[in-house]
Amino acid sequence: MRSIRPPFAARRGRSARRGTSPALAAVGLAAALALTATACDTGDSKAKADATVSASPSGDDKIKIPDDIRDRLKEHGIDVDKWKDGAWKNWDRDDWLREADDFINPIIKGLWDPDRMRDADDPDQDKGVDDNDLSGDQGVTDPTPAPVVAQAVKAAYHDSAPEAGKVFFDSPEGTMVCSATVVEDPAHPGKSNMVWTAGHCVHAGKKGGWYRNIAFVPAYNNAGKTADQLQDATKAEIAPYGVWWSDWAQTSDQWIEQGGATGGQGAPYDFAVLHVTPEKGSNGKSLEETVGSALPVNFNAPAVPKVASITATGYPAAPPFDGQKLFQCTDRPGRLSVVKSDPTMYRVGCTMTGGSSGGGWVAKGSDGKPALVSNTSIGPVSSGWLAGPHLGTEAKGIYDSVSKKFAGR
Repeated sequence: MRSIRPPFAARRGRSARRGTSPALAAVGLAAALALTATACDTGDSKAKADATVSASPSGDDKIKIPDDIRDRLKEHGIDVDKWKDGAWKNWDRDDWLREADDFINPIIKGLWDPDRMRDADDPDQDKGVDDNDLSGDQGVTDPTPAPVVAQAVKAAYHDSAPEAGKVFFDSPEGTMVCSATVVEDPAHPGKSNMVWTAGHCVHAGKKGGWYRNIAFVPAYNNAGKTADQLQDATKAEIAPYGVWWSDWAQTSDQWIEQGGATGGQGAPYDFAVLHVTPEKGSNGKSLEETVGSALPVNFNAPAVPKVASITATGYPAAPPFDGQKLFQCTDRPGRLSVVKSDPTMYRVGCTMTGGSSGGGWVAKGSDGKPALVSNTSIGPVSSGWLAGPHLGTEAKGIYDSVSKKFAGR
């Protein structure tokens, strides 16, 4: 989450954390807390030397670079071989793709090995809020909620929260991690390859562009082992359902234009949808079929007073957590308004920290069934609460666009 730091604290990998004050007035908010992005964690930025990309036909041992991705790479002057050999580490501003249609993410086979995934949880240094990020609320912010102690999800995670997982990515600051959720695809009922996360987990916002090597790992550390127990873990233990690379991602125009490393700017539009494909090549099964579940998304969730309870799920990585285990918080939401012209956000008490950014917020719909209604975006540097966007027209437009893009495939 961002503070709520790059994603919990600065909206980058694990380092995102953002804080907000209990005061209702904008001045109170800005003066009392330093916000950081909560969602992400940072770690080692080194790519493994044996990481490879193959343009051969897809299969268990070969990765096919789709023609459309190869063509887009060429359009941007990117050579696939040079990219996989380390050219992706070039973060020169002039070469950092940032527009909505610029997203490219060729698979680098073997890049996300157990060590690199496990190490992508070191928190970045917290950053204070930019005064320009908080211009004032709408006078509707509810009192700061009491902290709700995050509870460890019972292992095996696949049995308790099969839709949950981690998003890994590289940024100029290093290797990072967020949380994410498998969601339904209207174009492919029962066979979704769509994942929901935070916008700051895929795009740096107004001062940057798309992050790289974005991949989703469902049920990360499914057995709930400790960090020490994972030191010699195999890839099958850390990623029992495989590594799924994002072959497309979309976030809101508001996030791309307004999103900042800390503070509230862009937070009400801090959401993203990924379409993913398996690193090892397709065996005919979708992500939803592989994990056995996907959550519907409710874009018409009721206003805060009518929501009895929300459960936030994620892999918090900043202390006292280490990013290896899945946690949840359940609370009745309140309202948080950080920018007067933007929609009000949900806010719940929760002690999860950076690394939990992008994790799904679930509430029961009118039919009594669970549905995703938000995702972790921001929180205070000191932890204690989380805030997430209310999903409306903009979020539905992104969701529908990704679904339609792959409807005929």
